[in-house]
Amino acid sequence: MKPTFRCGLLAAIVAVLAPGTAAAWAPAGSAAVHPGVMTFTDGAQCTSNFVFQDSGGTYLGQAAHCSGTGGQTETNGCDSGSLPIGTPVEIDGASRPGTLVYNSWLEMQADGETNADTCAYNDLALIKIDPADVGSVNPSVPGFGGPTGLGPSSAMLGDTVYTYGNSSLRFGVSKLSPKQGVVVQGQGNGWSRDVYTATPGIPGDSGSGFLSGSGQAIGVLSTVQLAPLAGSNGVGDLRSEVNWMHAHSSFSGVQLVNGTEAFNPDLVGAIGGA
Repeated sequence: MKPTFRCGLLAAIVAVLAPGTAAAWAPAGSAAVHPGVMTFTDGAQCTSNFVFQDSGGTYLGQAAHCSGTGGQTETNGCDSGSLPIGTPVEIDGASRPGTLVYNSWLEMQADGETNADTCAYNDLALIKIDPADVGSVNPSVPGFGGPTGLGPSSAMLGDTVYTYGNSSLRFGVSKLSPKQGVVVQGQGNGWSRDVYTATPGIPGDSGSGFLSGSGQAIGVLSTVQLAPLAGSNGVGDLRSEVNWMHAHSSFSGVQLVNGTEAFNPDLVGAIGGA
């Protein structure tokens, strides 16, 4: 016999379980934890990118290299060292540390990944937010709103993009955090894009998220480029990174959470609201 639900009961269940529903999140204006908050992994600072969720928990994304144990030039995830899964990660605004639960570098090494582009550009990690802090989370990107979904892996050459960096090297000047840029080059057979912004990402911005002109989440800040385009930023392709995670790890059900706030690509407004 097929199970039946009263409409009101079914609606209540959906409201509780569906990622991205406004009822599940703290108000965007007062949420203590959101995309763009700083994370500290064994003292190394990075900027979180987006909120993710599955049946097992709520997560903040950061770059895999944020838990790296080698030098800044070690960017090949298939042979670079990393702190282990289970490492505590301090999250600005959270009352308790989160936990590193997925790291693409560690997973690639465990799987024996050999594709050169994947090794060079697959740079995503997930921090599980302590259940005590989930009620303080909102998935909207400060200033711009969104994301409106997971973007495509197309090169998007010439397209305008938006990002929110939060390095402590800006000494708390939040108006320098929202930025607009342009995609100038593809890299790694779809695994990465080179992006110029008015002010390039700096140490501490690593891991911050990039949005397309329609508010879709498209990338994660991975590197500051010295060549061939000095001053540009290498932005890993988020769809490729998420697809790889789904295919190679136990986090096959993790999904990006859309923002509760409408996307608004108004840089002046984003700066004014920062």
